[in-house]
Amino acid sequence: MYTKEEESFINYWAKERKRKKRVFRHLLTGLPIGIIIVVAVFINFFSGWYKKATMVANADPSVFIILIIAGILIVAFMAVFASYHKWDINETRYKELISRENTDNQ
Repeated sequence: MYTKEEESFINYWAKERKRKKRVFRHLLTGLPIGIIIVVAVFINFFSGWYKKATMVANADPSVFIILIIAGILIVAFMAVFASYHKWDINETRYKELISRENTDNQ
């Protein structure tokens, strides 16, 4: 049989999975990790510890624009990937619990 936690998860996910996937809500769940990665890359890039990267950045002003575009793409990818991954993990757990119930009844 189920524990209290498993029963509450089954009830929660049975309601949640029927609702349409809201893109904005899902993007907000994965947004912080993407922002953290991009901030770390910017700090690393602008700290000046790697002299050759600093020389290349100073030589070509379009490097900053490319870095901004890459940062936006990284944040978007991480937000989408994290939200779908979280959705998939919950769906897998739900299906495993339901299949366990079906095998216990037979």
